[in-house]
Formats: sequence, C-alpha cells, structure tokens
Amino acid sequence: MVQVKEFRVVMPMSLEEYRVAQTYMVLKMQQQSTNEAEGVEVLENRPFEDDVYGKGQYTSKLYRLQSKVPSWLTTLAPKDALVMKEESWNAYPRCKTVIKCPYFSKLCVTIETVHLEDNGKSENVHGLNKEQLKARQVEFIDITLPTTDCWSYAVGSRDFDFTKFKSEKTGRGPLLEGWQDKCDPVMTAYKLVTINAPYWGFGCKLEQALLAGERALFVESHRNCFAWIDEWFGMTMEQLSELEEQGDCLLNQKIGKPVLLTDTEDCESSCADDQKDKHKYVDHRDLPPALFFRLSMQELDTVGVVGSAA
Repeated sequence: MVQVKEFRVVMPMSLEEYRVAQTYMVLKMQQQSTNEAEGVEVLENRPFEDDVYGKGQYTSKLYRLQSKVPSWLTTLAPKDALVMKEESWNAYPRCKTVIKCPYFSKLCVTIETVHLEDNGKSENVHGLNKEQLKARQVEFIDITLPTTDCWSYAVGSRDFDFTKFKSEKTGRGPLLEGWQDKCDPVMTAYKLVTINAPYWGFGCKLEQALLAGERALFVESHRNCFAWIDEWFGMTMEQLSELEEQGDCLLNQKIGKPVLLTDTEDCESSCADDQKDKHKYVDHRDLPPALFFRLSMQELDTVGVVGSAA
C-alpha cells in the first residue's frame, strides 16, 4: 500500500530567512553525519531549468546508511547494499526530492515541498485531486517537541528546550504553547511524502519505517534550523553557496579518508591536488574572528575541533 502523508512544519522566520537556515542546516548536518564508513557523497551539484519548476539547483547524492536502518532490514540486505540515491530539484520556494535504493529497485520515496508565509493552515497547496486528497494524511510538526523513537537516535536528536531559548541576534523565542499563531515572522514547509515499496511480505513495513524516518528527519532538521539561528542569521546565499562548494569537496574526501583542515586555502589545495598530509587539529577558540568565519561550520566539523562544547 502506497503511503501518502503531508507534514506541515511551522517555523518562526521569514521565507528568505528559512532558505538561508535550511542551506546552513543541510551543510552542517551532512558534515556531522559523514565519516570514513558512511554518510553523504555528493555526485552532482549544478543549476537546472525546466518547464515545471523553472530555474533552480539540481543535486545528486549517495547516502550510506548502514548504522541508521532498522535491524530487521539488515537481515534482508547486505550492509554494502544499504545505499540510497537522492536526486533533488530545488527551485525555492518549491522543491522536489526523489530517493531510490539500487538494491530495492522498486522502492521510491518522493518528497514534494511548498514553502509559504503562513502558519500551516493553507489547504491543498500541492494541488492534489480528490482521490489523492482522500489517501493523504496530514500531520502538524511542532519543533518544540523532539522525537523520542529509534529514528530520533539515528538522525542524532538533541535535547534542546525551545521553551527556554531566546535568540541573541533576533530576540526570537522562547516558543511557548500556541507560538505558531502568535509569532511574526512565520512560515510553513508543506512536505508531501509518497512512499511506494511494492514488495510482498515486507513492503508495508518498509514503507512505514521510511515514513517514520522521514518524520524524525523533518523534526530534527527544523529544530536545528531554529537552534542554530545565531550561527546563520546575517549570512547570505552567496556566502553559503561558496561554503557549499567547499563542503561538497570535504564530504567526498571524508567518505574515503578523514580530512583535517586548518583554513580555506588548505581546503582548496586539498580538493585540487588531493594532498592530505599537512593537516592538524585546531582549537576554534584560538582562531581570529575573520578566520573563524571563513572556516564556517562545515570545516570546523570536519577538522578535529577541540573545545567545541565550551
């Protein structure tokens, strides 16, 4: 049975701020979850243009998920087969992502997202027909409520209390009961998830597991968007695009071998020449502000950062 569910994630920020927050969050979370054995490998990252979405950015990635899938699934497939291929067409404020697994060739996960400046109460933003609307379930996600299931552990859930948090740079927060109807600015990510795993005996279980995994990822990623607001607020998409290019390089190197970089010149040299023998650990507390900004979050996550919890 095909699973169709729309998740509505309300966020205390504007549409343009969310675009920056999401880009920053993706870069940082990818760096945090990637190591020698598993994580994210960027295959392609380029502009695209078509008649459906217009102009945007196309990305193709591989996710190696050996340690993050349910144990029952590992009995059905060898570890090296648990690789997911993701293709994304980001024409913000509209996006589409398609996820497939070469080992389970019939499996397909599609995520269609529409971002609107509202508090989650718009209906049928995806333009579904009557039959699709009948099959669709709707769930509102409150970012103040973390997930507590096995998937939250897999995606790296953090114990962060938004009812006590206040942003130093924006003054936003704390997020108290009913905050979705009171905050300004406000926007919503409407995420329509369609999962089809037509396999007799375990297909339905696989669909439900993947749906739960997507939900946990939506919760944690959007919690991080707001939790890290004082890190990304004030940055531009141009700055993030520059960091994204460096981040793609670092991710691909981490899949093969740890890369310990001390500045952006090391990154550029390492990406171009594959020289990985001149790296050392740094304490980011000793970095001058200008260099700290240039390093940014994904390079600090890639180096052996000392004192990151201070």
